Amino acid sequence: MHQPFPEFEVIPAVDMQDGDVVQLVQGERGTETRYGDPVAAAERWVDAGAETLHLVDLDGAFDGERANADAVEAVVDAVDVSVQLGGGIRTAADAIDLLDRGVERVILGTAAVEHPELVGEISERYPGRVMVSLDAKGGEVVVSGWTETTGLEPAEAAARFEKEGAGSILFTDVDVEGQQAGVQTGVTGRVADAVDVPVVASGGVASLDDVATLRDVGAAAAVVGTALYEGTFTLAAAKDV
Repeated sequence: MHQPFPEFEVIPAVDMQDGDVVQLVQGERGTETRYGDPVAAAERWVDAGAETLHLVDLDGAFDGERANADAVEAVVDAVDVSVQLGGGIRTAADAIDLLDRGVERVILGTAAVEHPELVGEISERYPGRVMVSLDAKGGEVVVSGWTETTGLEPAEAAARFEKEGAGSILFTDVDVEGQQAGVQTGVTGRVADAVDVPVVASGGVASLDDVATLRDVGAAAAVVGTALYEGTFTLAAAKDV
């Protein structure tokens, strides 16, 4: 099986809304800060040493349709590193099409929670290349752009999706997402302990200490957005942690 993240990685986020790179606070529409063209951002991070890019179609995450597909394709064509993509991927056909086009990993959130069988269906064709996104608010998995609660406990959900065939887990702590206030490691550590597949942590990274803390609780990688875009620290410094 394809095994991502043999060593701890820091992964720049390229979140897209209306064709621009943005960062949201706690995933709320209307809180965005814009950072320009997605291809320019992607190339900047690759030039700085990124080995993986984390792309999210935020319009797709909220509306269920991949509104930034052209921008995604432009990024995939422009860079020669692994790209993982989430936001609005709702069917196995969608996911397989993206993997066929050169996306390294597809990220399923709402679709996986509502239709867990999709994970196995896609994994049959592309083993190890489905990343299931579990977003937690108040210790509970939320879906539909973080607007609906599910009653699922994150570590239990992660273990369930590993059995379904997920090759990795993306765990986002919505309570600290985009706030530049630091990470909470308790639930991230529990998710990492619950599975054997890599867990990629996202949300709240505001310092190099946060990066190190996520690594030390068992995350295989950390997605970093606002801190990199605002120049709080450089990608090179984060890679040296």
